[in-house]
Amino acid sequence: MAFENILYDVKDHIAHITLNRPEKLNALSWKTMSELREAFLQAKADSAVKGIILTGAGDKAFAAGADIQELSEMSAYEAKEFALNAQEILGLIEHFPKPVIAAVNGYCLGGGNELAMACHMRWASEKAKFGQPEVNLGIIPGNGGTQRLPRLIGKGRAIELVISGNMIDAQEAYRIGLVNHVVPHEELISSCEAFLQTVFQKGPVAVRLALEAVTRGLEMGVEDGIAFEASLFGVAFSTEDMKEGTKAFLEKRKAQFQGK
Repeated sequence: MAFENILYDVKDHIAHITLNRPEKLNALSWKTMSELREAFLQAKADSAVKGIILTGAGDKAFAAGADIQELSEMSAYEAKEFALNAQEILGLIEHFPKPVIAAVNGYCLGGGNELAMACHMRWASEKAKFGQPEVNLGIIPGNGGTQRLPRLIGKGRAIELVISGNMIDAQEAYRIGLVNHVVPHEELISSCEAFLQTVFQKGPVAVRLALEAVTRGLEMGVEDGIAFEASLFGVAFSTEDMKEGTKAFLEKRKAQFQGK
């Protein structure tokens, strides 16, 4: 389908999804969020797509937050509905069966940071800035920021960022565990692509099961999570990929996985 606020392109088994409102620092309007849902559903259904890179157009912002004009006109009821719908979209991304990398190329604030945190991994340009500045507007994060941030960086650091509204740079985000890597700005997309191409050489079913084990397991207690892991471990042993992978190892050759 045609999109207005995002760009969608598939190259070398990677779906590149780009927030495309650079004049608004890629602010997340409701239309943009709706188009993100459709883009991820399209990528999910496309067997040629094995991974996703999500980024922002231009050199200034991944996404500088929600569309403040839209927020300023919402009633309390409309704000809650907006949050619930946005959370459903971010949940789709968080539980996506193919690896998703947020390539953070600039400002990643408010809803933008919440969107990045819903991705499986985050690569940051050295120019990136992160934060949850909602308290500056008299509101709180509404798209999962108060939940995903402490799970990534710990309760104390998360509370500090949420109640201060302070921004941090890419190196600090790396130090506290918010991002996986910090790379030169001009190498941001290529480094994400290189990582995904490495992942594509692994067992496709195993990658999907590993993503599910981690994301679903974090929603459970440790004992339930371990039991869930054991179940998926058993599922992996029922696949043709497992047979090929172990056989290739014993025969000292590269495995030829079929994703079955």
